[in-house]
Amino acid sequence: MILPVIAFGHPTLKKVAKEINPDHPGLEKLIGDMFETMYQSDGVGLASPQVNQSIRLFIIDAAPYADKYAEAKDFKKVFINAKIYKEEGDEWGFNEGCLCFPGVREDVQRKPVIYMRYQDENFQSHDDRFHGIVARVIQHEYDHTEGILFIDRLSSLRKMLLKGKLNDISKGNVDTFYKMIFPLQKKGRK
Repeated sequence: MILPVIAFGHPTLKKVAKEINPDHPGLEKLIGDMFETMYQSDGVGLASPQVNQSIRLFIIDAAPYADKYAEAKDFKKVFINAKIYKEEGDEWGFNEGCLCFPGVREDVQRKPVIYMRYQDENFQSHDDRFHGIVARVIQHEYDHTEGILFIDRLSSLRKMLLKGKLNDISKGNVDTFYKMIFPLQKKGRK
């Protein structure tokens, strides 16, 4: 089932998500629905807070980057209760977008290497190092579980210049090809 993505301004996006355990109700279905939603929305990652579920879960399929970045080839994973415990290297900029911000893309600085502990969909524990574009996608989705948005990583001036666009997104004054929930949308507008 395709889930609606919540837009900028929705309070769930600013919450630190809760850890879950293997008996979390409907987890397998939620993971399947999130992959379906991500693919239908042309995303490469999706965090559960983006579909209004404030739990520590995100998914990634970096295949769209595989032609340009070798580390993205066949990189499809589920991350549960993830914790980045170390980042290293010189920050590098990359033009990021987010399904919660249709039509907004901005250059974001992030470290190229991360170390992370997490569980997969079978609740098997992992402690892995990720680099390059894969690390960036993970950092973006991980931020969602921490209540951090990619625009929070922009300069104050850049955020000020985006204010009108962000306000329009919250109100639903934006065209999307995927289902969304707009927190400030007036009743009756589609």
